[in-house]
Amino acid sequence: MAKMTLDDLRKLRDAKRRELDMRDAENKTIQVIVGMGTSGIAAGAKDTLAAFLTELEQHGLSNVSLRQTGSLGLDHAEPTVEVRMSDMPTVIYGKVTPEIAEKIVRKHILGKTLVNDHIYDRPAADIMEGTKE
Repeated sequence: MAKMTLDDLRKLRDAKRRELDMRDAENKTIQVIVGMGTSGIAAGAKDTLAAFLTELEQHGLSNVSLRQTGSLGLDHAEPTVEVRMSDMPTVIYGKVTPEIAEKIVRKHILGKTLVNDHIYDRPAADIMEGTKE
């Protein structure tokens, strides 16, 4: 392993601080929760989590908390991701690949539009009234 310079160590420290800050739910208006149970990990949830981390950093979304949990109960649809936003219904997305993770950040979080083709736990119809399609 190559020796790290002081500048390398500072960059690593700053990157890890950003990752830890993203996991902190306090003062965040949006929560993205990735199901990391054994079936989720086997289906690729680690890559999905990494894609969310990259995309959220790329867009500078400091108001988003990115967390992990166990199974969300939809093993047939792993990897699963729950998105909670104050101005939109809570949704669980399924079969979330890294490409779909990028789409969720761009359409759901930034564009406030549901990604309909990956919703596996849709809110009741009366909650859906008035939301964008």
